[in-house]
Amino acid sequence: MKSEDTPFVGGPLDGRVLPVLLGITGHPPKTYRVPVPDADGGKPTVLVYRRVQAATSKRLGLHQGWKYEYAPEGDASERRFKWPWSSGTHGSRGRSDATPDGNADE
Repeated sequence: MKSEDTPFVGGPLDGRVLPVLLGITGHPPKTYRVPVPDADGGKPTVLVYRRVQAATSKRLGLHQGWKYEYAPEGDASERRFKWPWSSGTHGSRGRSDATPDGNADE
């Protein structure tokens, strides 16, 4: 697998450069989660870092790599895409029939 040395900014990993595995598209993951074990043996703390563009070229404004910035709010601000057919929040809205009220056959 291919990896890329990626700098981390902010949080406990500030200033470190770690090798991060690249995905199929050649980019590192959008979020990087680092589990930190608890000293008392309890549930580990998870540090969340978000991928941002590291720099752009001066002449053409081209992308020049990635870096990770610390997200102190963690997973709470992460927005996930929801498919219309998943988790019952869309579509029939809890009704048993599949036909909308305005289009019922009479």
